[in-house]
Amino acid sequence: MKDDRQLKIESALAQIGSLEDPQTGGVTFPIYHSTAYRHPGLGRSTGFDYTRTKNPTRSVLEEASAKLEAGDAGFACSSGMAALQTVFALFGQGDHLIVSLDLYGGTYRLLERVLSRFGVKASYVDTNDLEGIERLRTPNTKAVFIETPTNPLMMVTDIKAVADWAKPNGILTIVDNTLLTPFFQRPIELGADIVVHSATKYLGGHNDVLAGLIVTQGKELSEEMFFLHNSIGAVLSPTDSYQLMRGMKTLALRMERHESNALTLARFLQQHPQIEAVYHPGLPEHPGHDVQNRQSSGNTGIFSFKVKDARWIDPILRHIRLIAFAESLGGVESLMTYPAIQTHADIPQEIRDAIGVDDKLLRFSVGIEHIDDLIADLGGALQAALNETEGAEA
Repeated sequence: MKDDRQLKIESALAQIGSLEDPQTGGVTFPIYHSTAYRHPGLGRSTGFDYTRTKNPTRSVLEEASAKLEAGDAGFACSSGMAALQTVFALFGQGDHLIVSLDLYGGTYRLLERVLSRFGVKASYVDTNDLEGIERLRTPNTKAVFIETPTNPLMMVTDIKAVADWAKPNGILTIVDNTLLTPFFQRPIELGADIVVHSATKYLGGHNDVLAGLIVTQGKELSEEMFFLHNSIGAVLSPTDSYQLMRGMKTLALRMERHESNALTLARFLQQHPQIEAVYHPGLPEHPGHDVQNRQSSGNTGIFSFKVKDARWIDPILRHIRLIAFAESLGGVESLMTYPAIQTHADIPQEIRDAIGVDDKLLRFSVGIEHIDDLIADLGGALQAALNETEGAEA
């Protein structure tokens, strides 16, 4: 029997799937590989007919995701991009979206090179600028899509302010909550209609499962999303659903360590003579610090920083040892990425330059290793980069 008491989020995470199998009492929910299910009789169903439409393992994950995000329905997809594609399928010919200016490159690529083929148009703006959003609004504007914090410059948007603007105008508020997860931020409680995640990142947490999640608020919107999820078919497999649930059980512990390590490293870099700027909303100097504290209970484990000399980028990435030079983020292992040629390569250079994603910027996904080892590794790489350039000049 399910325990319907209101649990603290740490308990809800740890107990995902553990009360869902009354037949055996298993504390871990099993993987149901079956793609077809017997009907008890004509016009009768067990609730499961075909696994693309509904699968027992995936259903447990989806129900848990909806509860964690304070939404009405959850949908597990085969990747974060599949989740976005499913959400964007709400829109069609002539529809207009207002989108965060500092945006993950894959989302920009999907909007500009795929959705545009179907007549969906997007305009980009600092979504903290409500006057700027209003100027972009047209009779065909259907949604505002927010990343907060953004990737990679960590710009923070006041979700409640945007949702309060959007609702009277009949506009959906969609929030990418990948970087903070429901452990630190629940956009639906702030007025959002849809939350999306690249669950590959912090929710999975171990760089070993590719997944996306959607959570919706409202009966009509949830029914439409169910139709799109089933029709498009980019659903998460039973095995990946199981792995994602397993990762989510330790989300609270991991996010606390990610947050602590990242903030310590951000402060370390703030004082480092080779660093030009540090972008972390947990720092009091960050322009979004107050909004972040108001709408979130903590900070992510990712931040970005700029070095003073672009020539240092290559030797830094060659000399880090514990920290891996790799794309992605949110895993227990620390990763460093060069956005200009990796995650944001699909965004035109003039846009990257305008928002500050330039050739001196590095993005750091801080893992759960011991902080002293991370500081030693990063500090050593910075020193090695300085020595190389000074040696070349001598």
